[in-house]
Amino acid sequence: MNIKLLLFGITTDLLETSSLDFEIEENSTVSNLKSTLVKSYPQLKNIDSYAIAVNEEYASEEIQINPNDVVAIIPPVSGG
Repeated sequence: MNIKLLLFGITTDLLETSSLDFEIEENSTVSNLKSTLVKSYPQLKNIDSYAIAVNEEYASEEIQINPNDVVAIIPPVSGG
C-alpha cells in the first residue's frame, strides 16, 4: 500500500528530500514501518531515535498504518 512520508530535520538532509511516496505492506504498524525504512534507507540507522506521527498525531509502535495515510518522521530537535 502507498503512504506519503513527510521528513523533517536531519531526515530531510539524510534522504535529500522533504517528502516521499513510500510503499509498505498491508496491515503494517509503525514498528513495521520503521524496520522497512531502515532497510530501504540505511542512513536512517544514524539517528538514535525519532518520533512518528500518523495523520498529524504522534503514534505508538503498535498503531496500524492505513492506505493513503500521511506519516511524518520527526527526529529529536535541539535549540537554544
